[in-house]
Amino acid sequence: MKIVGGQSVSKNSGSARLNNRDVGGRLTFLDWTRGAAVVMMLQGHVFHSFAKADLRTDGPFTLSQFIGGLGPAIFLVLTGITLAFLMDGRERQGLGPLQRWKASLRRAGYLFSLAFLFRLQLWIFAYPGSAWTDLFKVDILNCMGFAIALMSAMAIFTTAERVRLCAGLGVAIAALSPLVSSVDWSWLPSRIQNYFVPNYNYFAFFPWASFIAFGLSIGSILRLAKPEHMGRIMQWGTLGGLVLIVGGQYFSNVPYSLYTKSEFWLDSPGLIVIKLGVVMVAIALAFVWTEYAVGESWSWIRQLGTTSLLVYWVHIELVYGRWFGAAHQSLGNIECAFWSAVVIAVMVALSVTRTRWNVIKPAIAQYFSVSAPRRVSGD
Repeated sequence: MKIVGGQSVSKNSGSARLNNRDVGGRLTFLDWTRGAAVVMMLQGHVFHSFAKADLRTDGPFTLSQFIGGLGPAIFLVLTGITLAFLMDGRERQGLGPLQRWKASLRRAGYLFSLAFLFRLQLWIFAYPGSAWTDLFKVDILNCMGFAIALMSAMAIFTTAERVRLCAGLGVAIAALSPLVSSVDWSWLPSRIQNYFVPNYNYFAFFPWASFIAFGLSIGSILRLAKPEHMGRIMQWGTLGGLVLIVGGQYFSNVPYSLYTKSEFWLDSPGLIVIKLGVVMVAIALAFVWTEYAVGESWSWIRQLGTTSLLVYWVHIELVYGRWFGAAHQSLGNIECAFWSAVVIAVMVALSVTRTRWNVIKPAIAQYFSVSAPRRVSGD
């Protein structure tokens, strides 16, 4: 199974369309899942930026932020799945453990570079109203780069071994998060703390990196699975996801806790379990939807999923930047819903422009081309 460069496979009797691919070799259902996360993120950020302060305890805003909070979990799990594909691909190419480890480190370096370029662009566009310390904010790209750098050591193991090891690693990160929160880290510089210690304003390693570890485990399973078994795997994924959701909800509400200090919305393992269950169900539903309903036809949700990084980069500046400064914390719920739809439509247009630029560019150029003046022969 490959993300890019795979071949379409014909349908076997009694099995799903093998690997749920399009002609480009992408795993269609993963693009759909990523696209759904993009939609969750966009509406969540619009409400977060534009909603009036006195509406931030109301139901619509709370629901918007809860749904928006699922987006990062989906992105991080899919990042882990992609990393698992990378590690397995290098293993199938015959590369040794050290070479596979280096390839994973290069992926981490790439994401770190994007993270700092992203912060630099935001700082420049906001200048002089931005502080230089904003350059070091730990955003989701920083979390991805840092976590992958640490988890790149998993590349030395085989794909089958990573299924168990990464699942255990994810459990360990989630379980340790409340303990990390309870430790006094005042001796550590704040910019380093932000990479490790749970914080409402940053994407710290604890607990967010647990989703990448779980993604590594899920991605390894997908790489080991035979094409004809994908449908059964998705059935088990749905069942497992529902069990995690119900179990996480139940144990989060019991009157006692293993931890002396834990905040549900910050570092609770129960919240991680619930979100992981939602992600697993979302992936399975996306598989069923693309396999038996829409197939390989164009979809605006999947379109967003194929250019998620570009959409993330542009919409943050658009929603939180000075472009619509007058709207920040000044709109009602209906207005926020309207502008969420507008931002989503603009991002779809941007995504289509990006992926079809080779077709769009000539069509635009013909309207701006200048023809040479006709020569008229004299009498």
